[in-house]
Parts: sequence; C-alpha cells; structure tokens
Amino acid sequence: MDLGWTPYGPARHIARVLFLLALLSGWLTGVPSWAGIVQDVRVQDDRIVVRFDTPVTQASSFLLAGPQRIALDLSGAAPGGKVQAGGAVTAIRQGAQDGGARVVFDLARPAIVTEGRFGPDGRTLTLQLRTVDDARFARAAAEKRMSFLPPLTYLQPADRLAYKVSMPIPRRASRVPLPQVYGDASRPLVVIDAGHGGHDPGAIGAESGLREKDLTLQAALAIKDALLASGRVRVALTREDDRFLVLQERYGLARRLKADLFISVHCDSAGNPEATGATVYTLSEVASDKEAARLAARENKADIIAGIDLGTQNADISSILIDLTQRETMNISANFARLLGREAQPLIPIKANYHRMASLMVLKAPDMPSVLFETGYISNAGDAAFLASREGREKVAESVRKAVEIHFATRMAAGSKRPDSPAL
Repeated sequence: MDLGWTPYGPARHIARVLFLLALLSGWLTGVPSWAGIVQDVRVQDDRIVVRFDTPVTQASSFLLAGPQRIALDLSGAAPGGKVQAGGAVTAIRQGAQDGGARVVFDLARPAIVTEGRFGPDGRTLTLQLRTVDDARFARAAAEKRMSFLPPLTYLQPADRLAYKVSMPIPRRASRVPLPQVYGDASRPLVVIDAGHGGHDPGAIGAESGLREKDLTLQAALAIKDALLASGRVRVALTREDDRFLVLQERYGLARRLKADLFISVHCDSAGNPEATGATVYTLSEVASDKEAARLAARENKADIIAGIDLGTQNADISSILIDLTQRETMNISANFARLLGREAQPLIPIKANYHRMASLMVLKAPDMPSVLFETGYISNAGDAAFLASREGREKVAESVRKAVEIHFATRMAAGSKRPDSPAL
C-alpha cells in the first residue's frame, strides 16, 4: 500500500492563494511586494530618465567626489536593461545593493541633481541636472541625499485615497552654546569657521586620504593663533574640535556674537587632479536679492539687521532697509575677498581669478561681512600636502592675518575722517 502523498492539484491552488495574498499585502501597505527591474536608463540633455517594468518602492540620490559622480539608489528594484549616456554623463554603471539597485553616473563636468519626480504610474523616474562649478559640487556632495517617493495613484484611483499620516514632533533643539571669545574686548571680532566636522568629513583626498574637516580645523586654529598674536582683533571659532554644525548655526553663532567679520575655511575638490590654487567666495547678487526678499517676508522681523527692530515698519520700508544693509555688507565682503587674495598670492598657491561669487548658505548673513576661503584643492596632491604641513598652515594663517589687519585699519581710517567720528 502506497502511503506517499503528492498534492499536485492542491499545491497549485495553495501557490495561487499565496500569490494573491502577497499581491493584496502590497496593495494594503501602499508598496508593491515585488521588485521592479530597471528597463533602461537614458541621459537626455539635462535630464536623467529611468524606466522600470513595475513601480519601485523608493529612490534617493547623492553626489560623490574624486572622481565626480552621481549615485542613484533604488529600493525594491533590480539592475538590468539598457543604458545610454550623454551630456554631462560619460558612463553609467549598475549593480545590486541591499534589496535594491544602485546606478552610478560618471560625470564629464560637475553637475548636481536639482529635482527628482516619478511619473503618475510610478514606473518612470526623472532627475533634473544642473551644471555647476567645482566648489558648488563639493558643497552639494557634503550635504544629505535627496529622496523621491513614487505616487500612490498607481495603486488605486485618487478619489478613493483616504489616509492619515501622523508623527510626533520633536522638541525644539536648544541653541548651540556661544563659543569662547579670545583677545582684548575693545578690539573688533573675527569669527573663523572651520568647515564640515563630526559625521561630515567634507571632501577626501583620493591619494592622500586626508579629510577636509581635519585640514579646515587645523587651519582655523593656526589663523586664530596668528590673529591673536597680532593683538589687533578678538577671535572666536565656530568649532575647536571635531563636531558637526549645520550651516545656519555657523553664521548664526557669529551674528549672535555681533562679529565684525566672518571667514569660513574650506578645501576645494575637483575631478581633475591637476586643479590647484586657493579661491575666495562672496555672496552673489542673485542670492542677495532672493535672501532679502525672504527676510522681508518674515512675520517676525525683529533684530534682522544689526539689532534694528523692523517689526514696526511696513513691508516696503523693511525690504528697502534689508536690501541696503545687505548690499553694503556685500561690498565690504568683496573688498575683503580681493584684499585676502592679494595678500595670499606671495604665500600660497592661488588662482589668478581667485574672487568668485556663489549662492552659499554660510555667506547669507545680511549684516555681517562674510567670505568663504577655499585654501586649496584637497584633490591635488601638491595642495593637499601643503595644507597638511605646518608650513602650509602658517602661510594660510599669515595671509589671513595680513588681510584682516589691513581691512580693519582701512575701515578705522575711513571712519575717523567722518565729521561725527570720535578722535582716535
């Protein structure tokens, strides 16, 4: 008597039931329970278009420096399909990673992702690209990744969607403590900001392995020592150790201290290892206009510019005051940038067109002269070795010291010529 059992018919029925349950689970959770396959990836002018055979769960992109690349992570997807490079993208590579796929775009020139959106069916993802300079790319590479979610409309009709999302709101973080101020209280205050820090290493030298956050801190400490030795100014550092600060906290600390000058120290990075030389950035006119408009639109206008309470002024007057203050600040910043470049030329490698303008968040204080000093290229072996050496740090610090001394001496002389200025 054969006691074996081969449930051929019931097994097929069970398999169908399990498939339907998996399908239902995907619909109920709002996420497909199967993995989509990348059908094709194409670069069309300033856009990257990725198509899938089924909707994916989630996508995110981030930038990689040295060499410059864009990475795209796709959750619930498998690599495959055709690729077609073009424009700023020279090559496209795919690979499996942690239940998803990663697509890497090798860049011919620095470009960033400004926007990402899925099509209505969740099967097409379009990334908008914008060509930038090396410094802007390096800044973007240090920021967090961008995430994109497919729409829910591919699961059920829009008029049937009924859902609620709730999450606890964290308590407002306490303000960052003010840093120590060194020097004679009667002197003008210079705040030095060492870029990056903590979990944000900044750019990393491809050959040397040096981290931007370490070099900027070492340079900032050397600048502090040089400025204090001159006895002409007071000095504060946004960070004196390996800690992370968001960009608003950096210039926010300087504003709370009522600094007379703000210098953010960084190291540049480029895909071309031959790129070399320091640059000095100030805020661009376009960024100034946008920031002035944003500040003027704030409901609480108190203490926006130099301690002046604009809350009692109408919108037009507030906008004019902010605009005038910021344009004067930009002029002072530009003058100092040119001065710093001039004093640095005999001491450190510096580009011929060293003064540049950009919309950098750390420069957007409306009432405080600010510059971002790219001390050299960490991606260049010679620049990196120079910046990592004691001699290099001292020459960077000497450049800043000379520029700061001339800057405040010039402004003091100009102020003393005014009829209402007190005698020195």
